[in-house]
Amino acid sequence: MPVKLDAKLPSDLAEARIEIIPLIDIMFFLLAAFMLVSLSMVNLKTVKVNLPTATSAMNEPKRDFVDISVDKAGSAYLNKRAVDDNQLIGALAGFQKANPDVRIIISADTEARHGDVIHVLDLVRLAGIDKVAFEIRQPGNGATP
Repeated sequence: MPVKLDAKLPSDLAEARIEIIPLIDIMFFLLAAFMLVSLSMVNLKTVKVNLPTATSAMNEPKRDFVDISVDKAGSAYLNKRAVDDNQLIGALAGFQKANPDVRIIISADTEARHGDVIHVLDLVRLAGIDKVAFEIRQPGNGATP
């Protein structure tokens, strides 16, 4: 049977239509593909580390001004005075009783071990204080005075 090359479309089909459902399916497929690719790229940039644990760890950092410093040897200083763990917890509990909204700033030496800083954070949390901030310096400001 020969094919008609000059066949006319029926008058009700003469108007061009764009089917939207297949386009939506394609867009969702592309969105999912880009999301999966971007998630796999994030995993390539991470470094696996064995993080220390803290018994009072919570997901709410920040806030008042009691200064706790940690030097590179792991010693803790409360307002520039050397303290051990029991003295630190006692002093922090006293600050907490005097002012329930007391804020703690933890500043650590660049060469301080991560575990020592987390230990101090754990002591702060054991004293009942959950408003903790970590002090950082902008590049070029030099060492701690």
